Amino acid sequence: MTLAIYVILLLVAIQRLVEVAYAERNTRALRARGAVEVGRAHYPLIVVLHAAWLTAIVLMLPPDATIHWIPLAIFVLLQIARVWVIATLGPYWTTRIITLEGAPLVRKGPYRFVRHPNYLVVAGEIAMLPLAFGEITVAIVFTVLNAAMLAWRIRQEDQALAVRRAALAGAE
Repeated sequence: MTLAIYVILLLVAIQRLVEVAYAERNTRALRARGAVEVGRAHYPLIVVLHAAWLTAIVLMLPPDATIHWIPLAIFVLLQIARVWVIATLGPYWTTRIITLEGAPLVRKGPYRFVRHPNYLVVAGEIAMLPLAFGEITVAIVFTVLNAAMLAWRIRQEDQALAVRRAALAGAE
């Protein structure tokens, strides 16, 4: 069963690399339109956290690991939610906090229900993927680290959005 686990992890790594490429393309396009990045200092820490998470899953994988299907099914559902978030934001989806003056605030798709759906998805993924392989310690450690990172990041993003909300309200 370990080969299947490594295939799953490889697919997740490929997915993340494709998403980073898409996000960087969107970031360049937004910056070309005058967008600015907020909270830049924490971004390398996010990259390290996510790389360390995948690495820890691989390194902590016991030789006799098996797939736990319920956490894996939840992880797959989270991938559907991730695609929904990315599709909803379209050219505004990035892995950085990028703000563009005058751009509309997105209030459709999952944003009708949750203010930060992408972070909810990521939190679930960080817990569920290691649990799918029985790695409880990895799930707990990285869930706690991610929660700390997201607490800071969400404050930064909310501040950037508050400035945009105020500017949009003033334009009405």
